[in-house]
Formats: sequence, C-alpha cells, structure tokens
Amino acid sequence: MSVFYLYYYVRYMAGVQRRVRHQTKHRFRWKERRASEGEEASDSGVQEESVISKPDVKPGVSVVVCARNEADNLHHYLQALCCQKYPEFEVIVVNDGSEDQTQTVLEHYTQLFRNLRLTFVPNDAWVRSSKKLALTLAAKAAKYDYLLLTDADCRPESPYWIEEMMKGFCSEETEVVLGYGGYFEEPKTINRLIQYDTVTSAMTYLGFAMSGHPYMGVGRNLAYRKSTFFQNHGFAGQLGQRAGDDDLFVNKIATKRNTEVVLTPNSYTWSIPKRTYAEWRIQKYRHLSVSPAYKTSTKLRLALEPMVRGLWYGVMIAVLVLGILGIVTNPIVWIAAAGLFVARLCCLIGLTTRAAHIFGVHGFGPGVLLYDIFLPVFNLCMLIRHSFRKKQELKW
Repeated sequence: MSVFYLYYYVRYMAGVQRRVRHQTKHRFRWKERRASEGEEASDSGVQEESVISKPDVKPGVSVVVCARNEADNLHHYLQALCCQKYPEFEVIVVNDGSEDQTQTVLEHYTQLFRNLRLTFVPNDAWVRSSKKLALTLAAKAAKYDYLLLTDADCRPESPYWIEEMMKGFCSEETEVVLGYGGYFEEPKTINRLIQYDTVTSAMTYLGFAMSGHPYMGVGRNLAYRKSTFFQNHGFAGQLGQRAGDDDLFVNKIATKRNTEVVLTPNSYTWSIPKRTYAEWRIQKYRHLSVSPAYKTSTKLRLALEPMVRGLWYGVMIAVLVLGILGIVTNPIVWIAAAGLFVARLCCLIGLTTRAAHIFGVHGFGPGVLLYDIFLPVFNLCMLIRHSFRKKQELKW
C-alpha cells in the first residue's frame, strides 16, 4: 500500500506542482532571453512562444455562458467577461428558461457591449438536460471555432483569462483545454470542505490529464473546438443524463494527444460556493451521478485509490484494536504502523497545501485527515444512493 501511494502521489497528485515548476522555469528563461535581446518581457503567461499567442494570429473565441435565473450573478460578473483583453471574441449567453430578471439584465448589457450575443432555450422544449440543449444552441450560434465555457456565477481571475486559456491550443492537434475553476473562500466550515474537495479533485483530473489519461473537465473553465463538438455529435448518447455536460463530454472526446492543461494564475475562474451542507450535498450528488457513465478504464483508475485508502485505514484501525486487546504486543509493529501513518499524512498535507497555494486558497493543515476520511465515505454513499434510485426509475 505504501508503494502504491508513493506511485499515485508522484505520478498523478503531484502533476500540478510539476507543471507549475516547469512553467515558472520556462517563463524565467524566456524573460532572460528577451532581456538579453534588449526587449521588454511580458508577464501575462508562460507559453509566449506558442503560435496561438502571437498577436497577428490569435484566433477568434466564443465564450459561452448558460444562465437560468442568474440575474444577480450576470449583473456582477458579465462585464468581466465582455471586457476581456483579447483582440477577437464574442460572449454568447443562453437564457435557459429564466423566470427572474435575467432577460432584462441581458438586454441592458447588449446596449453596452457589442460583442455580447443572446439566444435562448425555447420554453416548450422538453429535454432531460436543458443545459446540454443550451450549449448545443450556443455552439451552433458561435461565430468562431474555439468555444470557451464558463458559468453565469463565475468571475475570471483577470482580463487576460481568454488569452491564457487560448495558449493551451499550442498545436494543431489540441482540441480540448482544461482549466481550473475554483470557489470563493468564505469563513465557514462547509467552505473549507468545499475548498478541499475542489483542490483535490483538480489535482486528480488535471494530474491524470497531464499523465496522458484525461477523463473530465469542469464547465466553469473549459475550452474545446466547435468542429470537435460537432464531429463527435455533441452530447449524443448522453442526453439521458441530467448532468455531465462537461465531464461526460470530455470523457468521450479527450485523449492524450488532443488535450492540454493550462495552470497559470490568470487562467483561473472563481465561482460562488454553496453555503449550506444540504446545498453542497445536492450539488455533489448531481456531479457523482454521472460517474457511472465514464469509460470503464477511467472508472477502474478512479476506484483504485479510494479502495486502497479504505484498506489503509482498515489496517491501521485493526493494528490499533489488536494492540488494545493485547494480541499485537510487538513494539516494532506499532512503530512501523505509526511511522507509515504519519509519513502518509505529512505527504498528503504537503501536497494539498502546495496545491492550495498554487490555486490561490489557504492550506488545510491537520484538517486534511478529517476530509481524507469523510469524502470517500460520502462519495460512496452518494453512489449507492444513485444506484438504488436508478433501479427504482428502471422499475417504474
């Protein structure tokens, strides 16, 4: 088990740190070279030499936002999307059957920004996932081949968000670019759990992608080509799922060769987090409900670590109980078990703290132990619950 964790942490979970170190080293060398040539170095990104990043060849981008009863959020965050410092882009907002003042807010902003375009999901449309229909309508309406997705409650980290994400399309082979979508920090206990879940999830799916096994992205910060979307028949085969407009589609089309990851600070987006445990539980259930539809190879990779983790804690508890009962009295066993437990915990704290720093949130300290035990149990309960609900629906 110790060997497995060493391999898993180094290969996947530490991938974010390796990428950031590589980008930092690349940026430093690039600045040195530009300085030696007597030119001013830019600090906007780390892939300055990619074809996409040259001012004369930057392609147009269609930023896509689906909005349902998002009047307040659009009022606060839409301007940040429309005012991006990128030469050629449009913002397409799809009104997905809103019943508040969303349409009024959107019409107001169309008077202010010429690059803002609107469309809508018909009120009489009968679909299981209206967001998938909304994204399909936006893709059809888009003028450009590059689609950059975010949510109505998201704020980009900087006015260079589009530029940074587009640097991921550094070759003609690249069709999918994965970015980080975080949540605003708040002084609440539930927010710390959300932050840990978000950071570790990002470490996993971005780490897997950088290791050649991309399996998901988040709709808060995700880009792909319009041509790729339609060549793969959009969400065909996924319309029976209420969620999965981001991760299931990426799971279907992403490969080692066509997927890139962008991790520069200016490429991040920030969303409003759930503020109660009940709201977060509903959100997590919706996200987890689509995981059974992942590719078999993906499910096996994702299931292995929680299984080993459960076995790990089971062995630790067994050693403790046997020691209390006087069955295990050899001090070497106690020292070895305690040493391995502390070593793994310190490694986990170090990795998550470093990743939290990279993603711009506070570290988690010893609280990692609580989250490390709680989240796998919670996820398993949600998956079991979904399995029973699915059987009931099939029976009906």
